[in-house]
Amino acid sequence: MAKEKLIVIKEADLTNNCPECFNQDLKLSFYQKHTYGRFFHKTTNEVSNQIVCRKCSSMIYPVAWTDDIERMFNYYQKTVVPEKKSSKPTFLFYILIIIVLIIIAIGVYFSLGGTIQI
Repeated sequence: MAKEKLIVIKEADLTNNCPECFNQDLKLSFYQKHTYGRFFHKTTNEVSNQIVCRKCSSMIYPVAWTDDIERMFNYYQKTVVPEKKSSKPTFLFYILIIIVLIIIAIGVYFSLGGTIQI
């Protein structure tokens, strides 16, 4: 089963007022989704975000955004540069390939009538 993990690619402190407690200590975070499987590590194009007030610890959803928060969000969204979509094999994948190649080499050796002399 592949594990999914959100990796932080950019964080920014916002000085806009929180819609809940009116404090000026907000944190904007952008995340990129990575999946970790037994044989491959994949980086996806999927980027998500979240705005949290540090004082009241509430998440601020887009419905509650003020014009100032939306303006700051749009600015920081343009500066986010996610990693390229990629897929990298893991160490287990390489071990499996080596084992398969060894088994094929042994099968070819014995099918050609090879004998082992001691």
